Amino acid sequence: MKITVRDTAKGMEVYVAKKDLEELIVEAEHPGIWGGWARLTNGWVFDMPAYDTPPALPVTIDARRLSTE
Repeated sequence: MKITVRDTAKGMEVYVAKKDLEELIVEAEHPGIWGGWARLTNGWVFDMPAYDTPPALPVTIDARRLSTE
């Protein structure tokens, strides 16, 4: 699923264009969110791609949705 990750005053946010959804990242497996899972405020969990050097934000990535709690 294509998602856009951006940094806001409230924290890191994910935008899913196909769902017209904007949610904050509230929990992550790793401090930098890359290379593990990331949980959004609505309960969705995404498997985030790993990068040697974190990309500049905002960035559009292909992330797999693990759950829709």
